[in-house]
Amino acid sequence: MTPSSTLSLSGERFTAVYSLSGTAAEVEARASAICLEQTVEFPEALIPNQAIRTQIVGAIAEIEPSARFSSSDESPNSFEVSIRYPVETAGRELTQLLNVLFGNVALQPGVRLQRIELPPALLQHYQGPRFGISGLRQRLGITDRPLLCTALKPMGLSPAELADMAYRLALGGIDLIKDDHGLSDQIFCPFDERVSRCAEAVSRANQQTGRTSLYLPNITAPADELDARAERARERGAGGLLLCPGLTGLDSLRRLAADERLGLPILSHPALLGGLSLGPHIGIAHGLLFGTLTRLAGADATIFPSYGGRFAFTKAECQEIANAARAPMNGLAPIWPVPAGGMRLEQVPELVRFYGADSLLLIGGDLHASGDLSARCAAFRSLVEPGSQTDSSGNAWGDL
Repeated sequence: MTPSSTLSLSGERFTAVYSLSGTAAEVEARASAICLEQTVEFPEALIPNQAIRTQIVGAIAEIEPSARFSSSDESPNSFEVSIRYPVETAGRELTQLLNVLFGNVALQPGVRLQRIELPPALLQHYQGPRFGISGLRQRLGITDRPLLCTALKPMGLSPAELADMAYRLALGGIDLIKDDHGLSDQIFCPFDERVSRCAEAVSRANQQTGRTSLYLPNITAPADELDARAERARERGAGGLLLCPGLTGLDSLRRLAADERLGLPILSHPALLGGLSLGPHIGIAHGLLFGTLTRLAGADATIFPSYGGRFAFTKAECQEIANAARAPMNGLAPIWPVPAGGMRLEQVPELVRFYGADSLLLIGGDLHASGDLSARCAAFRSLVEPGSQTDSSGNAWGDL
């Protein structure tokens, strides 16, 4: 075998923090195994030379008791383990970065990827969001309030019926009108006809109101159709795109966000991603999955199930997502957290106080609770105008 004495890497590393359970000795042994598994995937005793051991294999940086369970009897021996990997192991590819972070150990029980720290040498390979918070505000002409979003539903309506709904939603002042993620290219609602009709309807409403509402069709599709569907959406007047990266892969999101020909905001839907985050001791932490990784891939806004709806995310998990979406990240634009999942108008004041002005509130079915859809949308809009809400001290939320 050819020796690797010529191996000469930069020495720069990125960090992955894992949550592991067990005794201190068990966790240290398991951490050492992860260092090998996520890089060489080779027995340590059989590594052919010292250069690979020192320059390629992951290195344990720190092991400390996990604060997540420090006051709970659920997992008294839970630790956070920081492992540092050479930046060269990730190459310049999002797919390989994800592979190093969690590829094989995702198959093992009791391992949860909590967070990551990526140096500029690695982040330079990623464009991230094209618009983010400030870019989407500029596109909509809105500077000082949360944005409003809803979905065209239920499945089963014709393109003409959905277009009429989109028109009334835009008249009512909804900023982003997206396809329901269940709308694809079904025989009862073909993609091309739906996009053409809905884009025209929203454009017509914009001309009447003088405002800007955007229609975002769902372009989630098989790999060999995805790019063409995105391009057809742009040609037919879509104002943005909805994508389910859990179904198509995060790198498909990255590719679309980087496509200069499209140049459209992308809203990420969490379909199928939930299974990666729900277990407290397995999968990927909420903030990392729905915030950091989705943002790194290029989403301008990330939908997630908010507390208080029909899903199981807690307040702490939702705050973790919102923080990760907007935290400084070496120049990558902050993105919109989009709390959703059975939200109701009566919850809007609390949602605005919790998520703040740089949030995008998604309400679906509850907008249809009365006969006048446009009036219901206008009521939704009135709840997020600056000065419409105050805290317990009487301060307007826009001043907080």
